[in-house]
Amino acid sequence: MDGSLHIRPGIFVEEDELEEQFIRASGPGGQNVNKVATAVQLRFDAANARHLPERVRAQALKLAGSRATKEGHILIEAGRYRTQEQNRADARARLTELLHKASEPPPKPRKKTRPSRGAVERRLKEKAGRSGIKKMRGKVSAD
Repeated sequence: MDGSLHIRPGIFVEEDELEEQFIRASGPGGQNVNKVATAVQLRFDAANARHLPERVRAQALKLAGSRATKEGHILIEAGRYRTQEQNRADARARLTELLHKASEPPPKPRKKTRPSRGAVERRLKEKAGRSGIKKMRGKVSAD
């Protein structure tokens, strides 16, 4: 591996664009949790990423939500596992997933369609028939 995260062809993140900081994890783990900094905080400067198209950059920051800072950085914290290496891999996988989702092509715009004249006529004929059936259900008059 050359040290970069490959998202799609032509879209990748180089190693020097990622900044990792190891912090103490919260949650269970006994004394180990108080002594060893196993959780990782991955910081990615999406605003200045060299190999991200503008559309992908904007979509990534939008998808990141509260994990994005005002400066355009994406912060991902991973503390699920008990080792630094597993948490590091987890944080990178989550960043890759986020950028992969952001790089999907936008959905095609919906084309408005109209029912054909025949379909409209069939619908109105069916409604008239149904109306006639329901009118027949009324009270019988004493004529």
